[in-house]
Amino acid sequence: MEDTYTLLQVIARSWGALFMLLVFLGVVVFTLRPGSRKVHRDTANIPFRHDDRPAGDSQAANAQFEEARQ
Repeated sequence: MEDTYTLLQVIARSWGALFMLLVFLGVVVFTLRPGSRKVHRDTANIPFRHDDRPAGDSQAANAQFEEARQ
């Protein structure tokens, strides 16, 4: 029993660390790939998409919120 545990511990430490390093490098390469700049820029601008429209009437928004809560 102890030998199996030791073997699994060694595998988890060495191969597990190598696997996690490869996953990390894969994520970095995937994020920084040449075609991803447009996707990241679009995603970063999501909060600002409808900035050209003014906010709605606060009383109407509050009334809709109250109706939705009930």
